[in-house]
Amino acid sequence: MDNNTVIPESGDVEIVGVRFRDGGKVYYFAPGSNKVNPGDPVIVETARGLEYGFAPNGNEFVPAAKIVPPLRPLIRVANRRDTERYETNRALEDEAFEICRKKIEDHKLAMKLIRAEYTFDNSKLLFYFSAEVRVDFRELVKDLASVFHTRIELRQIGIRDEAKMLGGLGVCGRPFCCCSFLGDFVQVSIKMAKEQNLSLNSSKISGACGRLMCCLRFEHETYEQEIARTPPIDATVKTPDGIGTVTEISPLTGYVKVRLGDDIKPYHRDVLTVLKLKTKNQS
Repeated sequence: MDNNTVIPESGDVEIVGVRFRDGGKVYYFAPGSNKVNPGDPVIVETARGLEYGFAPNGNEFVPAAKIVPPLRPLIRVANRRDTERYETNRALEDEAFEICRKKIEDHKLAMKLIRAEYTFDNSKLLFYFSAEVRVDFRELVKDLASVFHTRIELRQIGIRDEAKMLGGLGVCGRPFCCCSFLGDFVQVSIKMAKEQNLSLNSSKISGACGRLMCCLRFEHETYEQEIARTPPIDATVKTPDGIGTVTEISPLTGYVKVRLGDDIKPYHRDVLTVLKLKTKNQS
């Protein structure tokens, strides 16, 4: 029987957003008659069966265009027995992780175990791992199935997902963005670092995962807006002290440095008038 909610072509749809792990992606579910408060634990129906998650915002309405079908149902706000089962599963996952790690050593497989995860009904046990090459883990799966007597699934993940699962502190001293509030990974480019006037030394703009830092992306829009408002380098501008050439910009503060003859002075962009921009053909 299909319990998925029919999504209208337009208008707003009542949903409940649910996360299954801290910092994880938010998935939408149809609340039905359930009234959910922010932070409530809930039981929802997913592609792999019933799952236990948390609703960060409770019931809310979003445009129908933002919904990616199917919109599966929220079964209920989790009760005490649900929570006890969830906590038991978390404890079982720790035990399963250690057993699997030992089995990997026994089979001499070149893989790094990242996390063990039970489905809410214990019908499946998933192991996430990273590896530099493709790994033949068929014998390992058979070995694990004989120990846990449930369906076993091994999933190889990338280095960014590994960092998200393991967590840690970035160079800023704060927890990784990917495991604290960024639900999805987005494309990050070296151009974003250039626009933010950062050093292009890879060690200084790369996160612990070795990829470009995620914060380059979510700060990018602000930089684009501020750069658009700021006279670019080599632009000819009129200042309160005369006409000069921009030599340095600081888009977030709004200040630029202007060369006036032999002097270089700082000005806020609001007091400047752009007279001429450097053309692409100028050296």
